Amino acid sequence: MELEDWVLHLAEIRKRLIIVGSCFIAALCVGLYLSPSILRYIKSQPSASGIEWNVFSFTDGLLIYMKCAFLFALLFAVPVILQQLWGFVRPGLTEAEARSTLPYIPAAFVLFLTGAAFGYMVVFPMMLHFMKTMNVTIGAVETYGIDRYFSFLYEIVFPMAIAFEMPVVLMFLTKLGLLTPERLKMTRKYAYIILAIVGSCISPPDMISHLSVTVPLFLLFEISVFVSGRQWRAMQQTQTNS
Repeated sequence: MELEDWVLHLAEIRKRLIIVGSCFIAALCVGLYLSPSILRYIKSQPSASGIEWNVFSFTDGLLIYMKCAFLFALLFAVPVILQQLWGFVRPGLTEAEARSTLPYIPAAFVLFLTGAAFGYMVVFPMMLHFMKTMNVTIGAVETYGIDRYFSFLYEIVFPMAIAFEMPVVLMFLTKLGLLTPERLKMTRKYAYIILAIVGSCISPPDMISHLSVTVPLFLLFEISVFVSGRQWRAMQQTQTNS
């Protein structure tokens, strides 16, 4: 690659980073304004009932406030980041490839939101209930810090949000030709083992809670295999017709 090409690529990256940074800063400003309302809403939910958000240092409240605003900005910057990534690789795609990959952007964002909602509304309350029950069982006095509460929340919600990206990732790898239905079928048993381990890591150790997390992950994988297989067959049909 010539030096001039490198300069053009770097200029393109710089332009797109400026766009992403500007959108992130704008979303961060909105997040700073909305963070108190968001935190009060989370505090009012049934999963937080009876839990006092204690602070153990002067900076705890400020750090949670800033973390909430940052995560709000990151969430709404995700579609912009994906769109800019697509725009960067767009010149190397054919017109048909560009049209077929563009829907991945809203699909990835919707799946990310769905995973976060599932983690917050289903997995987090179960995990919190189990841990509180365990603490009471051993006779511990429950005194929870706001920093630990939100760290626990993020450690559950965001892995679920990322796990829900599986269909888009498998479809994209299939589009690139790196995955085929045969390869997916060959790796199914290993995928199930990995998903079972992931489910056990982010769910309480009781069987019901574990199944309520692991079964949706299995279903996501099977949906991903089905959609990926359909895409592969459509690609093969297109190549045959051409």
